[in-house]
Amino acid sequence: MPNIKPLDPAQATGDTAKALDSVKAKLGAIPNLIATIAQAPAALQFYLKANEGVAAGRFTAKQRELIAIGVADANACAYCLSAHTAIGGMVGLQPTDLEAARDGHAANPRDAALITLARRIVLARGHLDAADLTRARNDGLSDADILETIALVALNVFTNYVNHIAGTEIDFPPVALRKAA
Repeated sequence: MPNIKPLDPAQATGDTAKALDSVKAKLGAIPNLIATIAQAPAALQFYLKANEGVAAGRFTAKQRELIAIGVADANACAYCLSAHTAIGGMVGLQPTDLEAARDGHAANPRDAALITLARRIVLARGHLDAADLTRARNDGLSDADILETIALVALNVFTNYVNHIAGTEIDFPPVALRKAA
């Protein structure tokens, strides 16, 4: 049972109702995470606008999902791991890609660099040292790539923490965590 219950879309009003209708039109359903965040209209707007912002960035949908999986695994967020594994499959990632991302790996060197950087940001709690930045740059990442990765990490940490605190019920095919939180 969740600690913070999802908002019943039938009870939503104003901008929140419009936002939930938009999500449902786009996805065919309103995931429990979004319904939970909708309890706070400002949080919902933050989440939706941040998603729009990163979607317009330089990374592909596959790269964004690989980063999200790496962050979800590093934060032991079962909801996000399940959601982004499902979404990753929808955008064309193979099961081997999805599994490798959990460990910070990818077949493509650029993707591997992005996942490694994202996981390092999470595990270092944002305190990267000069060696971390040198490695990212040596792996071919620009300062713009580093900053966009930070934005994706921040967005994913937000959802990870919402799920940890809210106890969001997983409404995607569940993916088991391998590590303790």
